[in-house]
Amino acid sequence: MTLSVTDLSVSRGGVPVLEGVSFTLADGAALVLRGPNGSGKTTLLRTVAGLQVPLAGRIEGAEDRIAYAGHLDGLKPTLTVRENLTFWSAVFGAPGSIEAALTAFDLEALAARAAGALSAGQKRRLGLARLLVTGIAGLGAG
Repeated sequence: MTLSVTDLSVSRGGVPVLEGVSFTLADGAALVLRGPNGSGKTTLLRTVAGLQVPLAGRIEGAEDRIAYAGHLDGLKPTLTVRENLTFWSAVFGAPGSIEAALTAFDLEALAARAAGALSAGQKRRLGLARLLVTGIAGLGAG
């Protein structure tokens, strides 16, 4: 299934930030967003993920297929890797498998380590594993 954005316009704080944005992405494709601070990159991502309502335009193919992971990782630094995954799985009431997430993101050896003691890359992998156990459709390690 493709993701299609057509003539999207978005405002932030009542000020138009993006106007007439259109693109189509096939499964497995990527889109690189570049631009200076304040140009609307995060606003576009938040809108496509359904966290912000557009002023105009259409977003098709995003239902239950988009996961937005913002600047903050949402990890509890005093909990272990396994405890973080267990916590978030319980919060979302998702049947996600903790063991499968640990394996998918190569975190088995770190399962007993506190999240606050992980490297930046390990925290990113844990953040992705967190999305997996919360039941975000279609998310995987590949």
